[in-house]
Amino acid sequence: MSHKNKSIEVVVGVMRNDNNEIFITRRQIDQFMSGYWELPGGKVENKESHSIAIMRELYEETGVTVKNHHLIQTIEHQYPQKTINLSVFSIEKYDGAPLGNEGQEFCWCGIDKLKDYKLLPTMWKIIHRICLPKSYWITPDEHESDLVINQCKQRLRDGIKIIQLRSKSTLNNTYIEKIFTLCQLNQAKLILNTPNKSFKEACDGWHLTSNELMEIKERPFDEKKLFGASVHNLNEAKHAEDISADYISLSPINETLSHPNTGVLGWENASDIINQCKTPIFLLGGMNKKLMDRALSIGAQGIAGIRGL
Repeated sequence: MSHKNKSIEVVVGVMRNDNNEIFITRRQIDQFMSGYWELPGGKVENKESHSIAIMRELYEETGVTVKNHHLIQTIEHQYPQKTINLSVFSIEKYDGAPLGNEGQEFCWCGIDKLKDYKLLPTMWKIIHRICLPKSYWITPDEHESDLVINQCKQRLRDGIKIIQLRSKSTLNNTYIEKIFTLCQLNQAKLILNTPNKSFKEACDGWHLTSNELMEIKERPFDEKKLFGASVHNLNEAKHAEDISADYISLSPINETLSHPNTGVLGWENASDIINQCKTPIFLLGGMNKKLMDRALSIGAQGIAGIRGL
């Protein structure tokens, strides 16, 4: 007879220092998943709110007193032995210098260095979420040309932190690597959205079209790379969420020059979809910087586009 795995409520906190490094601790030898690095936190006790639990856990584990915090993410992760319902809090203000109060190893680590640590599986979803900017830029169609390269350089100078290299035809790997190098030099990420993805290209992640998304039943690559997907309705958005996409692009919100005859979702429908999803959602289609506040006001992660950013 099969039995459903035990479900456990867990809270963790994201604490940063003045160098924007994140405080992480290493699980001890007598703990489940020993040796893995994680964010500090622990189990929610009976009749305890998640808010109280994160304050208690951080005080017990690290010695800090949490002054200001808010929930930024919830994750369900299934291990063979148990299911973890994880609530992730951003710790905006705390008193004290965090330490390993329970004898655990600890360190402050830059986000770009976390890949060098043996992290719990849930850590990558948290890292991707807290690193997402409020906007990303999508390349125009004039590929393998100085025009796109020069536009990439300009967007990176303007502070863009994610470039989606989008093309309807397969691109030369040398061209992809050139843009990837530009992104690395500017501490930005390159997300690849091209046909015939091998998931081995030089980039920081891949973006699937809605058709590609609906043809798969599980995440197509590991958690270390960003996984984005285009969706146009709630059904597609929920499927992206079910297979652990790190972010979703919802479109078209407004009419666009690139798709002038496509029916638009509008802001009200976009808001309804956002309210039913936990995965970060960027709004796409007729977006520009002036619409950022409106997007944020309905719960979107931010906006994306070709011309308006």
